[in-house]
This record gives sequence, structure tokens and C-alpha cells, in this order.
Amino acid sequence: MSLSRRSFLEVASASALAAAESTRPPNVVLLLGDDHRWDALGCAGNPVVRTPELDRLAHEGVRFGNHFCTTPICCASRASIMLGEYAGSHGIYDFATPLNGPQAQRSYWGRMKQAGYHTGFIGKYGVGDKMPESAFDVWNGFPGQGFYFPNGPGGPHLNHIMRDQANDFIGNAPANKPFCLSLSFKAPHVQDEDPRQYLPSQDTEARYNGVVIPPLRRAGANDINRFPPAIQHSENRRRWGVRFSTPDLYQASVKGYYRLVTGIDDVVGSMRATLEKRGVANNTIVVYSADHGIFNGEHGFAGKWYGHEESLRIPLIVYDPRVPGAARGQVVDAMTLNIDLQPTLLELAGLAALGHAQGRSVSPLLKGEANTSRSVWFFEHRFPDGGWIPSSEGIRTQRWKYIRYTDNAAPFEELYDLRADPNETINLAANARFQKQREALTRYTNSWRQALRAWKPEQAWADPVSEQDLVRDGLS
Repeated sequence: MSLSRRSFLEVASASALAAAESTRPPNVVLLLGDDHRWDALGCAGNPVVRTPELDRLAHEGVRFGNHFCTTPICCASRASIMLGEYAGSHGIYDFATPLNGPQAQRSYWGRMKQAGYHTGFIGKYGVGDKMPESAFDVWNGFPGQGFYFPNGPGGPHLNHIMRDQANDFIGNAPANKPFCLSLSFKAPHVQDEDPRQYLPSQDTEARYNGVVIPPLRRAGANDINRFPPAIQHSENRRRWGVRFSTPDLYQASVKGYYRLVTGIDDVVGSMRATLEKRGVANNTIVVYSADHGIFNGEHGFAGKWYGHEESLRIPLIVYDPRVPGAARGQVVDAMTLNIDLQPTLLELAGLAALGHAQGRSVSPLLKGEANTSRSVWFFEHRFPDGGWIPSSEGIRTQRWKYIRYTDNAAPFEELYDLRADPNETINLAANARFQKQREALTRYTNSWRQALRAWKPEQAWADPVSEQDLVRDGLS
């Protein structure tokens, strides 16, 4: 078939554009939910929540089924995501402490800005009381928790405002450089100051009308009775009373939570449509995750903060259009952490790591390459809250979880065999048959805490506990 001169030029122009797109660095979009636990996704097997766009992202990308945060509170976890570091090293445990200058420089967005990326931040920043407006080319972030209706009850919902800001950023990004957009949701977090708690947008309300939320599938509310008074009287328990203490409150709260998750899903769909319309979807990496999970009544708790699965385990979906089709739609079972996002984003963008992050890039796992996953890791929570949120730390392996409380709930400990007790209801810490495991996990916790305190960013990091230690101590 012969081509007219005009058709030839159109084909040649399209081919040249495609070649240019294939050689330029990829655009990067990081979407971050707040309080979004791992199982509040349709693609994770939840039959009630409606997340068709995130499900599509997982189908076209890769979902990580065992992704966790290392400190389950907004400020510390978001700093860990930005830096690729445990809180025990970056030192941010409260809402007032910002990233310092060197930390901002080695954050994923700081590195991308230095590499020539057009950078934007939209939504809840969450780290410190000083906002880094000048560090971004486009800034639409806000401090603190923010409000779902920032312009008043009759105004637009925050999810819709952020949707429009994201689409504007993509539509107006310079054509001659790659962009990095951080889209950081308040949803599905409650509105702490409002007795209604969950404040979804009106367009998500009808999608859950008539839905009946099933009973808790994990630890029930009566599980609270085995915890010490400092935990029974904690902020987690107080919030349970507000959200879940009656059947009607439970139904309203979980539906409100799911409606906000669906609101995020709508934004993801709109943003991806804009990427397609702009012609950059085939060169844009899209990552969805969260800062931490949440208790939706399990163990008689609300909130997060403690080292149980509902609090620590979160989604991770990575869509990279360069990944071969055969690798798409897979679910990776390897344990990955929030501190892995910084090195992952930098590697996917083709940027060498600056210094030595404590996380590991998951990029090899996207392509089904050799498993470089970890077998053991550390978690901690030390928010200064006058005893209302007892501090804790611990260790998780594929099979074992150890939690110890370090202030007003001390010396309470928890030990779970996750293989036999995935819902974490049978505490083995005082069981004589499991003292060998408890003692080994206690040593690991001490070693990790000391190593994090001693580490400096210019030093190479090595996890202080390895698979060989687990094998030696009978914990593999």
C-alpha cells in the first residue's frame, strides 16, 4: 500500500514523537491515601468497597500484597516515604518537626527537582508545621489535617478540588521536561473535629445506599478485654466508642470510610484520563499507596498507632508502562515497606540513589526478577501524646510478630504466630513454650533500635537482622 506525502509525514511525525517519549525520563505520579488499609480494595478481595479504577491500575500494573508502613502515624510515615528511612533515623515523630535542609535534598521529590523534573505537590503534606512551598514548581499543599469542605458546607469536596488541581498540573506541565506529581489525599481519614467523622462527597453517597457492611472478619470488639488498662483507656479505645460502639455506628462509619475510598478511586480515573488526553500516559509511572492503615473496630480499636496488621498493612500498586505485558496483573507476595518507595521512585526515574536509603527498590520485583525481598523488619511508634497513645515497637517476619510497649503500657508484650493466628488474637508472649521465640525477637528489636539511632545518611545501611539469624534462632 502506498502512502500519500501527507500520510507519510503524519506517520513519520508520530514515530518521531514516540521515539522521543521512549528515550526521555518517565513522568512519575505518587498517589497517597491516608488511613487506607490493604484490604479496602476490590482487587484485594473486598466484596463491598467500590474501587474500579484502582482495580484497573492493579490489573495493568503490579500489586504488592504484603506492603507495610514502619511507623503507623501520618507525620513519621510520610517522612519515611519521602526519605526512604525509618523514623528511628530521620527523627520525625510529631506534627511540628519538618524535614531539615539535607533531608529535603535527599527526598524523592528533592532529588527529582535537582534532576530537572517539574515538581508539584497537591493535598495533605503531613510533615512538620512549615510548608516547603518554594521547594516545588507547583504547590497546592496544606498543613495539618485540612477539611473536606474547605470553602464551607456548600462548597466543593476536597477530593474534587484535588482532582481539578491534579488535572491542571498535568495539562499545564512543560512539554520539554518530565514531571513528578505528589497527590496526597486526606481521604479516607475522618474529620476529627466533626461528630459525623466521615464526610464523603455527595456523588459517592448513592453508591453505598442499601449496602450492609458484614461483621468484622478479623479480631472482634471483645478482644479489647485481654489488653492492659493503659490500652483499654487509650485514644484508640475512645475513638472506637465514637465510631463503632453500636451496630448503627459501625454501619455508618465503615460505609463513610468506603465512600471516601471510592472518592479517591474517582480521582485516579479522572487523572489517568487526563494523562491519556495529554498523550503522556505511555510514559507516566503511577504509584498508589498509603501512609498507614486503620482499625475499623478490630480488637475493639479505632485509629491506628499499634503494631497490628490493620494498622501496619497498606496497599501498594505500581503501574509502569514499560513493564512487559506478561508481568502485568501479578500480585507480589514479598514483604515491602513504605521506606522502599523513595529508592523505587528514583530507580524507576533513572536516577542514582543519593546517599544510602534504608529501603530497597521494588523495581526488580515488577519484572519478576530475582527476589530481593526482606524476611524481617522493624516497626515503631513514639508519638508524644501524654500516655493517650502508648508507644510501642517490634519485629515482624513472615511468620512471627512481636510487639512491646515502652511507656505507660509497659511491660506488656504481644507475640503472635501469624501462620496459625493471622487475626492476632492469641498472645503467646507469656506462654512458656514460646519463650525462645520471644527472647530472640526481643534481641532483634534491641539491635534494630540501636542500629537506627547510630546510622548516618552518608553510611551504607544493612539490616541488623538477617534471614540467617532467623534460621539460627528457629524463626524461619
